[in-house]
Amino acid sequence: MERNNAWKCYKKAELKELEKLNQGYINFLSKCKTERECVKDIIGQAKAAGYQDLNTLIKKGQKLKAGDKVYSVNMEKSVVMYQIGTDPLENGLSILGAHIDSPRMDIKQNPLYEDTDLAYLDTHYYGGIKKYQWVTLPLALHGVVIKKDGSKQEITIGESDKDPVFCVTDLLIHLAAKQQEKTGAKVVEGEALDILIGSIPLKDEEKDAVKANVLKLLKDSYDIEEEDFLSAELEVVPAGKARELGLDRSMILSYGQDDRACAYTSLVAMLEAPAKTKKTLCTLLVDKEEIGSVGATGMQSKFFENSFAEIMELKEGYNELAFRRGLKNSRMLSSDVSAGYDPLYADAFEKKNAAYFGRGIVFNKYTGSRGKSGSNDANAEFLGLIRKIMDDNNVNYQTAELGKVDQGGGGTIAYILSLYGMEVIDSGVAVLSMHSPWEVTSKADIYEAKKCYLAFLKNA
Repeated sequence: MERNNAWKCYKKAELKELEKLNQGYINFLSKCKTERECVKDIIGQAKAAGYQDLNTLIKKGQKLKAGDKVYSVNMEKSVVMYQIGTDPLENGLSILGAHIDSPRMDIKQNPLYEDTDLAYLDTHYYGGIKKYQWVTLPLALHGVVIKKDGSKQEITIGESDKDPVFCVTDLLIHLAAKQQEKTGAKVVEGEALDILIGSIPLKDEEKDAVKANVLKLLKDSYDIEEEDFLSAELEVVPAGKARELGLDRSMILSYGQDDRACAYTSLVAMLEAPAKTKKTLCTLLVDKEEIGSVGATGMQSKFFENSFAEIMELKEGYNELAFRRGLKNSRMLSSDVSAGYDPLYADAFEKKNAAYFGRGIVFNKYTGSRGKSGSNDANAEFLGLIRKIMDDNNVNYQTAELGKVDQGGGGTIAYILSLYGMEVIDSGVAVLSMHSPWEVTSKADIYEAKKCYLAFLKNA
């Protein structure tokens, strides 16, 4: 069952709509390279669309009614949005869920050191990466530094044309005979992913003079002292903006498309949803998926559950049994990217069940690895409903697996939400070079993802 290439069916009006959506997406990718930056931008768009802060409503004791729009933020790294429907919450929600964290390198708590007149920041990589891909690239620093008095210093270095950039160095080919004998996993070790940040010694300083000069620059420019690294969250990401890819400008090259491709299109779908709906709509954008959805800001936290309980209390009064029924009766698209078929690496894919560029949103009935381990594995009944919604709304879609059966695998947040008993299926955009510093998506697939998510919110 080969699916059609979506580009073949677009009329002029749709192409205009497609380009508008993708230009917004490119801008989002360019300025939102960390979870905190994503949340800040998302909340700005939500407020402009009439969403109110849940905590403010709780303090006021303000009741919720159909049509009300509410958001809640968790530690500036996760966000959930609700649009209240006319049905009782016991009847369940229509949920879009995606993650806004991406593979990267994090600066350690005691990172700054000097070695042979060069100053470095020590890093610890976050999520699954091929370490050798991160050497000799222009890199930027994004994040926050929290002082002992609680004040916050936001940091972005490497994105402006006037900014310096950083890099991880590599061994020259002339001396790399032993290095090239190593496997890809070992050719660059994790402890070698330190970023080079300075080489000028501070005048009249005898010991670690380059490090001393770096500290002086940090103090002068950002009022940061060495001990402030202890309470900092600084992420090392590729420097530079998202770009159109290809002579036909049909694709996007950018850092962080896993999973901001799905997060952004979910956000847009939520903002475009009809003002009045029967079911309450929910878009959930979370942190920590790349390391197992753990911690206070990951999907395994109680953030979503607690926010839903507060919504129920403000709408119709909290009832434990109704609350549990509401979770069970919900339906969700776990929106995460899929492995795009790459003809240069065809041996990794099973062609009949691969995700192809330009053929629309991808549904993965199951993910996991070898024998579906760790998979949600959606019900056939739910897939039947999804097929009807997609066909009735002229959404181009395809189904896929994550490569050959014994080739590898991966997971999403789907299995966590399925524990409530709700219907969940993975859906997302096909990506080439996934988890690399620069990932590739098709503009057509971004457009079809938004159409899919909007159709689901209207009809699930």
